[in-house]
Amino acid sequence: MNAVEIEEAVSELASQPFDAREFPFAFLAAFGNKETTIKRLRTASANASDVPGGVLQKSNIHIAVCSEGMVGETLVALRGSPKTASNKVKFILATDGVSFEAEDLASGETVACDYAKFPDHFGFFLSLAGITTVKQIRESSFDIRATGRLNKLYVELLKDNPVWATAARRPDMNHFMARLIFCFFAEDTDIFNGEGVFTATIDQMSERDSSNTHEVISALFRAMNTRREDRAKADLPRWANGFPYVNGGLFSGSTEVPRFSRIARSYLLHIGGLNWKLINPDIFGSMIQAVADDDERGALGMHYTSVPNILKVLNPLFLDDLRAKLEEAGTNARMLLNLRKRMSNIRVFDPACGSGNFLVIAYKQMREIEAEINKRRGEPDRRSEISLKSFRGIELRDFPAEIARLALIIAEYQCDVLYRGQKEALLEFLPLDAENWIVCGNALRLDWLSVCPSTGTGVKLHADDLFHTPLDQPQIDFENEGGETYVCGNPPYLGSTWQSQEQKSDLGAIFERRTKSWKSLDYVAGWFMKAADYGTHTNAAAAFVSTNSICQGQQVPILWPLIFETGHEITFAHTSFKWANLASHNAGVTVAIVGISSHAGSDRRLFSTTNDSKAIAVEANYINAYLVAGPNVIVDKCSKPIGELAPMDFGNKPVDGGNLLLSSSELGELDLTPDQRNRFVRRIYGSAEFIRGLERHCLWIEDEHLAEAQQLSEIRQRIENVQAMRLASRDTSANEMASRPHQFREMYAGSEHTIILPGVSSEAREYLPVGLIDNRSTVSNLAFALYDAPLWNLGIIASRLHLVWIAIVCGKLETRYRYSNTLGWNTFPVPPLTENNKADLTRCAEDILLAREAHFPATIADLYDPATMPANLRAAHERNDEALERIYIGRRFRNDTERLEKLFELYTKMVGSRAKRGKA
Repeated sequence: MNAVEIEEAVSELASQPFDAREFPFAFLAAFGNKETTIKRLRTASANASDVPGGVLQKSNIHIAVCSEGMVGETLVALRGSPKTASNKVKFILATDGVSFEAEDLASGETVACDYAKFPDHFGFFLSLAGITTVKQIRESSFDIRATGRLNKLYVELLKDNPVWATAARRPDMNHFMARLIFCFFAEDTDIFNGEGVFTATIDQMSERDSSNTHEVISALFRAMNTRREDRAKADLPRWANGFPYVNGGLFSGSTEVPRFSRIARSYLLHIGGLNWKLINPDIFGSMIQAVADDDERGALGMHYTSVPNILKVLNPLFLDDLRAKLEEAGTNARMLLNLRKRMSNIRVFDPACGSGNFLVIAYKQMREIEAEINKRRGEPDRRSEISLKSFRGIELRDFPAEIARLALIIAEYQCDVLYRGQKEALLEFLPLDAENWIVCGNALRLDWLSVCPSTGTGVKLHADDLFHTPLDQPQIDFENEGGETYVCGNPPYLGSTWQSQEQKSDLGAIFERRTKSWKSLDYVAGWFMKAADYGTHTNAAAAFVSTNSICQGQQVPILWPLIFETGHEITFAHTSFKWANLASHNAGVTVAIVGISSHAGSDRRLFSTTNDSKAIAVEANYINAYLVAGPNVIVDKCSKPIGELAPMDFGNKPVDGGNLLLSSSELGELDLTPDQRNRFVRRIYGSAEFIRGLERHCLWIEDEHLAEAQQLSEIRQRIENVQAMRLASRDTSANEMASRPHQFREMYAGSEHTIILPGVSSEAREYLPVGLIDNRSTVSNLAFALYDAPLWNLGIIASRLHLVWIAIVCGKLETRYRYSNTLGWNTFPVPPLTENNKADLTRCAEDILLAREAHFPATIADLYDPATMPANLRAAHERNDEALERIYIGRRFRNDTERLEKLFELYTKMVGSRAKRGKA
């Protein structure tokens, strides 16, 4: 369940007659507990509660229903219950059907309200559903509730008005919803001169059977688009005449309204009954945009970008600097005035703005700083000099673009109320400005200078209809001479595999003339390149949320040299962290944040997130493309190791249609003698076989044994099948291999042993799953191999030092480590090793293998589970890390950041030295 679904379930529970016996189970069901779980809790053996009327769910909540008037005492009993402590309960809850009290035992936060009002606090309990909440969500349950109600209305209207669901009319439907949202907000904030007047008018003037509801709403919309001096000619109903002129394009054009069923009318009135004063434009827009998107509606309520995450972009991009200047100014009136003037000329530009989250947060943060300036200067009532037109955006879809504009309008009004008072806010709010600064279009195709120009020219937009923004529009003037522009946002990521043909074409338009390898780039790379180009024409800095893959692996040498060529450098970055949404138990995508500028300065900040989600920052002179403190080093593929490491090759590729590979049962069916099995069959390992201990074999027939092998009908048939498959292939190299159908494409095997390394492995492990196989086994193309390599090479691969290198340099497949011999092994910088060094590392490698052997038949997957890793194996790895890291710096590294800094420093020296030798 997601947050919207939970809110609906909780509200439904509160609306039903109170059933003391059933309440605890109904409450748990509302938060996504399965029927089987609840059925088990109904039994005395599963319910460990020691409080009368109590139900205890281990590690979650202890609920008790009590007699009327005993809620406080019951909560005390729950808190003091031995079972509450021993079962590690997170929440306690007591109710008598009249009052409702609860407590978060970890934080000490409490809820106390009338029973009917407890749905207002559903966000308090979201962690019961596996949703990791942040303060903004807990305090903004209204936005989740409003989203769910609006979604119901939207779906009902489309059902009754199928024409409005077509592609041609969907923009009209979305525009209608934007109008409604504004009206709900305006009627609860005195903008419409009377709380609830919009909803009340519809309730009073429309028939209960809903037959004229659309006509009533249409009349109200016409009134809001008619100036006072034109009202007499407009033939408006008297009951509509009291509504103000809104303008701003929101109510211009057609005032047609979809027809309402009785159910839709009821939904509308329920939505109007909510307290829209509580709307939070920080998060409302990103949630409501899913209402109008058929593909996203199934994820309704998950589209939430937390304010702390947004501030990870905005703070180091420019807000921290503004706050520092405010602190420096103190009470100096001149310095405060200069800062205020500077802020009035700052533009914030989000070229993938969605419903405007980044722009809204930036606006509110800047208004807060400005309000403090005005307070210090003794001008608390001064009108804001920060114009909404300074907050520019591009959005591909029309409805999010409308919601972004609306969210900014609401944010402006709320800030005026907060910092100047309700009276001043109302005086200046209406009519709305007709100018528009949120462009609906493809950001990768538009010229960003036309949307957010470098100096005084304006954005090309309609002056009379800010909520519809075609691209062939006359200019409006917006002066920003000499101001700073900060480009920011969270563009779509989309790896190369998942891009549509149109999206590929978007990237091609940007990169095709710059590099031949652009097709491997993530879609988000287009925004970084456009931002770098934009920054060459204006005083701008940019920062985007991105998949961490653009700072790892093969994308780094493709993208970042192009960005650096424009004169941009990385000014700050957040290394990988989870960007989660509001889905239950959602892990979120792994992202990074990267800030770039052509005037970076010498102070750079590199942020990382600790296990307890705290961000720590280190100062750096440079940050490279791998988000490591250090100069702009790009690691390119190498055909052989840069040091004295043994060569690493791919394993053997069958190209066999499954005929050379054998399961254990298929091997048994061949009915081979021990001698035949020894000559014709080998154990084969790929990633899965090695990590999970799966048994697989293959036909491994040397030319000298082919005639004998073909005497066996089962083997002969398999060889013939391979030949037929290779001849029929469209791959010319497969055709060529048809002449030796008894063999793999490669026939590599160690004469003594082989070091095996899976090509893909879990990121959860603290070490790479490297191992040693005997000379009667071989490796498939799903793993890498070092044939007959000295054992100290295994010690290097098994080290923490090597893991952090390949995690950055090779990149990842989804979140798993994806190994590359040319990019990860051949580039790995190892200092010159003495014979003693090699002996030490060999002994450490042997200790690791012996520690594993002591736990036979445990698999690599078993042994390297971080939660259950055997102590002797962990100790062996620690000794290996100690031995290797002392070779590098004479001691253990303090952390992975220090490891990477040293590795990049050594890589630069080794590659530079090799280049000099090559020239000599």
